[in-house]
This record gives sequence, C-alpha cells and structure tokens, in this order.
Amino acid sequence: MDRLSTMTYEKTGRIARITLDRPERGNGITLEMPQEIAACVERANLDPSVHVIALSGNGKGFCGGYDLVASAETFDLGEGKSGPSGSPLDPAVQRDNHDPKKVWDPVVDFQMMSRNVRGFMSLFHSDKPVVCKVHGFCVAGGTDMALCSDLLVIEDKAKIGYPPARVWGVPTTSVWAHRIGIEKTKRLLFTGDCLSGEEAVAWGLATECAPRETLDERFEILMDRIARLPVNQLVMMKLLVNQSVMATGLHTTQILGTVFDGIARHTPEGYAFQSLAAEKGFKEAVRERDEPFGDRGSSTFKG
Repeated sequence: MDRLSTMTYEKTGRIARITLDRPERGNGITLEMPQEIAACVERANLDPSVHVIALSGNGKGFCGGYDLVASAETFDLGEGKSGPSGSPLDPAVQRDNHDPKKVWDPVVDFQMMSRNVRGFMSLFHSDKPVVCKVHGFCVAGGTDMALCSDLLVIEDKAKIGYPPARVWGVPTTSVWAHRIGIEKTKRLLFTGDCLSGEEAVAWGLATECAPRETLDERFEILMDRIARLPVNQLVMMKLLVNQSVMATGLHTTQILGTVFDGIARHTPEGYAFQSLAAEKGFKEAVRERDEPFGDRGSSTFKG
C-alpha cells in the first residue's frame, strides 16, 4: 500500500487501527481520504490475523466534514477565482452561473462524489467488523464514515449531526434512516440539529457513550470482546445483518443522495452561501447559517 497522507494504519494483536490524521484541519475530508480508507480496509481484510477494525480520529475531534474552507472561500465572483483542482469546486467540475459559457456538469459532480461514497462504504462492505470511536465532533461528511461503520462508541459530550442540511449539502451515503429510522432522521435533517453522545445512544445511533477520560477504555473493552470471535463467525454475522439493509434499497437511495448533494450546492441558497464564504470566510458563513438555530458552536466545524 502506498504511503498514507490522511491517516495512519497499524495492527495491535487482532485489531487493525485506522486513525484519521489531519488534526490541524479537524481531520477534514480530502479527495484522498476515502481512497485511503478503502485501501486500509482492504489491507485489514486480507490480513488473516485481523479480526476487527478500529476507526478513530487524531486531535480535538473525529472529523469536521469535508475540508471546504479553501474551496468555498475562492468562489468565482467574476474575478477568475475557482476551487482547487479536483475538488468539488474544480472549474472542470463545478461552474458558477456568472458566465453563461460556464455550466455545472452534474454528471461529473456525481462521478466524483460517488467515488467518495464508495470509499466510505468500504467500511460497510468490509468483510470484518468496523467499530468507530467518536470524540469531540463528528459532523457533515464525517458522519458518512461513522455511520458506515458497524458500531459507534462516542464521547458523551461529543457532537454528531449533519448541519449542512440547512444549506449546501445532502448526506451522500444516506444511511441515517437505516441507523435510527425515518422519523428521527427527518427530525435531524429537517433542522440540521446535532446530537450529543448521550443523545446518540438514546436515539439508537451509538452503542455506548462515555466521558472523554474513560472513552478509550470502554472502546478497547468492546474491541477486545469482538476480537475474541473467530474471523469466519464475524464475517458471517456481518453479511447476515448487512443483507437486510441492502434489501431495503440502500444503493438506490445513495445514488439519489449523491445527486441531490450536487444540486444542493447549486441552488440559489447554495450560491448565496458560497458567495458569503468568499466574501467573509467559510467560518463566518457557517456562523451566519447556524446562528438563527442557537447552536453557533457548530461554526467551529468545516462543513
């Protein structure tokens, strides 16, 4: 496997450990991250000594979503500015509506974002169980990785949710309803509200929560218990349960979610949000988005 740029991989006993490692950017998602997730999952699956995969994040939180600060702040306002090459705001991927010759290509957008979905879903499709540990925050695109994992252990005061439901985003992996049901999913996506770790357990999103000082201990206890089972039993149990989810049409729903995500970035409100980010900075745009909801704390997250 090539050298990793967004995460680390190590094996301790029967546990493969994947750790997001961009702490200076809140472990913000880049184009490389989903690809590296898939590569690490494959490495663990091909190692007969690995029984279970641990997914976590380095730094103050698990993941603040897509690293969009540079992209959103360079929105083309008629001055020839554009997002970085290969990003969701690459001029070859997404065009603003100021120049009639420049059009957004939804198919190119879908091709790129669907590759990210496949990377996140490698956690779901992994032969071996994946247990995710969340501390601090897990928002927006970060929830794709957490919810595509099989089990979630979370800090009691952590924040998890999808604030971009308010503007400029749709959950591409579309697994919320499969984790907590349609009513609770609508409650979150109709508001963009987040849950605490304690609420995540109460809602059935996480299997366990613990204070920061005991989170690692509780996580390792669960990992050790899972790792005691034979690999063949774990693979069969996961396949058995996953088939019930796939039978409900998850793949079809993900196609719709991925297409809608591109559309959400190109609505009048989406363009206005991006223009605000270009003028005042992405954090300020997020602050103004979230302030009416009384949860300005989410302005510390990336998207």
